[in-house]
Amino acid sequence: MSFVEYSDCIQDGDVAIVYLGHESMTPVKVKRGAQTQTRYGVIRHSTDLIGQRYGSKVTCSKGGWVYVLHPTPELWTVNLPHRTQILYTTDIATITMMLELKPGSVVCESEPQLLKLHIIVSVSPVFILPVCVCVSGTGSGSLSHAILRTIAPTGHLHTVEFHQQRSEKVLEEFKEHRVDHLVTVRNQDACKDGFGVTGVADAVFLDIPSPWEAVKHAKAAMKKHGGRVCSFSPCIEQVQKTCEAFSDQGFEEINSIEVLLRVHDVRTVYLPLPDFGPDPSVQIQPDSTITPPQNHASIAVKTTIPPRDVQGHTGYLTFATKPRT
Repeated sequence: MSFVEYSDCIQDGDVAIVYLGHESMTPVKVKRGAQTQTRYGVIRHSTDLIGQRYGSKVTCSKGGWVYVLHPTPELWTVNLPHRTQILYTTDIATITMMLELKPGSVVCESEPQLLKLHIIVSVSPVFILPVCVCVSGTGSGSLSHAILRTIAPTGHLHTVEFHQQRSEKVLEEFKEHRVDHLVTVRNQDACKDGFGVTGVADAVFLDIPSPWEAVKHAKAAMKKHGGRVCSFSPCIEQVQKTCEAFSDQGFEEINSIEVLLRVHDVRTVYLPLPDFGPDPSVQIQPDSTITPPQNHASIAVKTTIPPRDVQGHTGYLTFATKPRT
């Protein structure tokens, strides 16, 4: 099992996702002889998991059943142990697209404060050589796993984590998920010490309290032919200072966006067919007692219902381009 390569069957040492329901999932480290307790009963790893195909329906000791799923970055995002705040799939997808990450990209990551995952990513156009990406702040590893899947099998992630215990823990998780060959973890402050690399990044992502302090280090980490940089900030005041820093450092095409997810509910509704009166082509005798039939037919159509409550603000994504030097 690997987060970047699909395996058909569950093996000893894998990390599997036990799916009890859409709002109830849990990651499980598969170990021969071990057991996992669920509300539907016990799952015995040796007999119920090892050797089974991913996606199988597993019957628990109480007669209930669960699905065992192959881990993906999206499933890991909603099930990971929270050591910090994290980025979620909506923002991660936008970041990956706007930074043009692809297989062969190299990523650098660091976290200067006790905050969530921070990333610096650099991207080169599709027709250029393999891309290097720098990411500021490893945090809980939500964005890191998504980047690793995107840049595999030839890319590399350089992640810098300010907090020593978190950097050690995330390195342990990378080894468990068998992606450690794609990542290098450093314990340092991105705002003061940079990202540990110079002139190798094609794109940079910053998710730190004061990203404007790391803009010069991001520029130094990026390749001479230029690239893209993104900063994630929850407050508009942070965005203003970061945009000023981008401008002072010679970045171009500076713009900020906010991504809000609205999930529409698809329903079937029945609409009555209009009654246009009797058919004028049908002649009715004056003394006829026959009355035209009443048409109460209806038609079924699919429609969407917008949500009453929209997910609240997460943060602003500020993008900029470093020109070729």
